[in-house]
Parts: sequence; C-alpha cells; structure tokens
Amino acid sequence: MSAVWDLPDFDEHEGVHLICDPQSGLKAVIAIHSTKLGPAAGGVRFWHYADSGAAVTDALRLSRGMSFKNAMAGLPLGGGKGVVLAPERGATISEAQLLAFGEAVESLGGRYVTAEDVGMSEARMKVIATRTRHVSGLPVQGGNAGGDPGPFTALGIYLGVKAAAKRALGADNMAGIHVAIQGVGSVGGGLARRLAADGAKLTLADVNADKAAALAKELGADTVAANEILRVSADVVSPNALGAILTEASIAALDCKVVAGGANNQLATPADGARIHARGILYAPDYVINAGGIINVGLEYLGKGDRAEVEARIAKIPARLDEVWDESARTGAPSSEVADTIAKRLIGRG
Repeated sequence: MSAVWDLPDFDEHEGVHLICDPQSGLKAVIAIHSTKLGPAAGGVRFWHYADSGAAVTDALRLSRGMSFKNAMAGLPLGGGKGVVLAPERGATISEAQLLAFGEAVESLGGRYVTAEDVGMSEARMKVIATRTRHVSGLPVQGGNAGGDPGPFTALGIYLGVKAAAKRALGADNMAGIHVAIQGVGSVGGGLARRLAADGAKLTLADVNADKAAALAKELGADTVAANEILRVSADVVSPNALGAILTEASIAALDCKVVAGGANNQLATPADGARIHARGILYAPDYVINAGGIINVGLEYLGKGDRAEVEARIAKIPARLDEVWDESARTGAPSSEVADTIAKRLIGRG
C-alpha cells in the first residue's frame, strides 16, 4: 500500500491513526481531517473491507466529509471518522474490541469524538463510553439531544428531498412523486415512511431483499433488486446505503430529475459531480442533506439544546441546499463543487 500521504483521498488530514490491539483482535483506523472549528466529530463504522487499504481510504473520505458536514451545519466541530475492520461479512464486534476502541479514542485526548455509524448501535456506544467520555449517540435522557442519529438523519433527508422536488419538479407536495430509495435501514426506511405518509409513489431496494419486501408491503410500495434501483425511471433517486455508487456508468444510466439521499460520499470521484450536473440532474450534496444525525449527536456532546433545538436546526437544511443550488445556477458550477467551496472556506482551507 502507498504511504497515506500519497493516497488520492489524503487531503491535508491532521492525523491518521492505525489501531491494533492483538489481545482483542481489534484493527481500526481513526482519521482526523480538521479540528479548525472544534474536536473532530464523526461516527465509527464496523465493516468488512476487501483489504486494509480500502479501510484507510474510507476513513479518509468519510472524515473529510464530516469536516464539511459539520461546517455546513454550523456546528463548532471538526471532522473525523473511525472504521473498525470486520474480518468477514456478517462478523460481530466483541465487547473487548469495543473497549479497545474506546481506549484508542481516549488516547487522542478529545481531538476525536466518536458516535454511532454503520454496524454500530446505542448499546455499543455505551460500552465504548466506559473507556472514554469522547463519545456521543448514547441513549437519550428526557427531552435532551442524543440517542440513535438515524431518525434525525432521515428527517433532514426528507426535508431536503421535498426541497429538491419543489425546485426541480415544481412540486408543492410529494403526492404522486415517484422516489426510488436505495437502502431501507434506519435512514432509508425512515425516509420511506415519511414519504409514504405524504402520498409519494415508492420503489425500494436493499441488499437484504426480505427487508425491502417487508417495508414495501407495509407501505404499499414496489421493490426491485438492489443492483437495479439506480436505473429505475423515477422523479427522485435517493441513495441511502453505502457510498461511491455514483460513477460514470451509473450516472449515465440514471433516469430521474433529482438525486437526493443520505449515503455518505455518494460520488465515486469529484468528476462525477460534474457528470450529474452536465446531465441536468439536480444533486443534493450528501453532507449538506444528511446532517440531521450529526446535529443531534453533536449537540448532545456539546451539552447544548434539546430535541426541539435539534429539529429547529435540521429544519434549516433546505435553506442550505437552496444556497448551494442558487450559487450553482448563478455560476454554472456543479452543486457538489459549490458545496465544497463553501465548506472549505468555513474550515479555513478555501
């Protein structure tokens, strides 16, 4: 593997920490992109990677996205990310590994704040919290901010999808608007339920076909195979699974007016943002539309605000998207590039 500094996704990261604990079997990466605005906040995911290089690349991309996401959300937080390498698909992380990861977070002295991401849960955050106080996404107490970030991410995406439909389709509501949703976990499933309540037409897909079928039955939606969802003819395509799914080939196959979803790092390369723009498809930059979860756990960690404050801040996501889209329309630059320019300026790298 190339040196970390030479990797394409290394972007002046302040630190990239490779964690190895032979006793528990933990192998993890913690990437800190920026602490310009505050401690580097971003969740930790438990995932099986093809090789260790792919895990490092994922941490680099995700941590950079968190810097931009937190800056655009107006949070006094920098950007970081943790990934724990699963030895195989379907593996379970052990308590000993969670404890070791917590100790690794603690060793960074508060420069990185972890939280729940793919493959993690509130219960696992509680275990990590026995070894470090630099953790968020813990079970909520009373009306305070905190808990599972998924429903809050889903709320922000729902509001962003509505804003995108209004801008691209002239739709004042979602009744009859066809949305193809990739991934029906906590975020995609929450989005689907909100859109179904509005009368939207839904097509669902998930790598767990039974899960997609069960939700489709509940909501009166259609399903397609996971590898077909990005080719569905729809008004809106909403990626809510893993990233790097918008490639030269998949963009060419899109049959929609809007791409707006919660997956991180949807663009496989920066050039793919220009490809979507060239096709006249309205793109909602992922780290702008999916900020609801980090707003929730960020305010929890900072000890500021309650659920009402969280929801009030999430309600500002459509206005931030409009700011990006307005600038894109004015300059002709892709919305992905506009968002990056704004975010870089906010973290002092513009």
